[in-house]
Amino acid sequence: MYCPYCRHLETKVIDSRLANDGEQVRRRRECCLCAERFTTFEVVELNFPYIIKRDGRRTPFDEAKLRLGFVKALEKRPISLASIDTAVLHIKRKLLACGEAEIASSKLGEWVMQELLLLDQVAYIRFASVYQSFADLEAFVEAIQTLHQRGQD
Repeated sequence: MYCPYCRHLETKVIDSRLANDGEQVRRRRECCLCAERFTTFEVVELNFPYIIKRDGRRTPFDEAKLRLGFVKALEKRPISLASIDTAVLHIKRKLLACGEAEIASSKLGEWVMQELLLLDQVAYIRFASVYQSFADLEAFVEAIQTLHQRGQD
């Protein structure tokens, strides 16, 4: 790493510690030439797959959009933000574990529905109604009956 003061190539690490809840490593460095000190942060670069939309468009994975979907589905429900963060983390792990460069939005939607089902049944129905484009009341009734049958099994 170049020294930001004199551009010398050699620097030495004086101190390292975790930062940002373990998401980063903070390093204090010292230039071997001018002895100036500076701080660097090291972050893991994760390559999430692209999301293939229903119309064929490919878009980069957007964690903020995923989180917003959970927040909207869980609006006015007694679910903590920590629970939403955990659900988002589960989906991010699945995305990384799939090992694919691209993944269908329908698969991502299924994972969201699985997480919502664990969190809150009302939020699950809300999300399903939009995601699966319920056309009428019958579609709602059918989804609720399916959910009710799962609960009895």
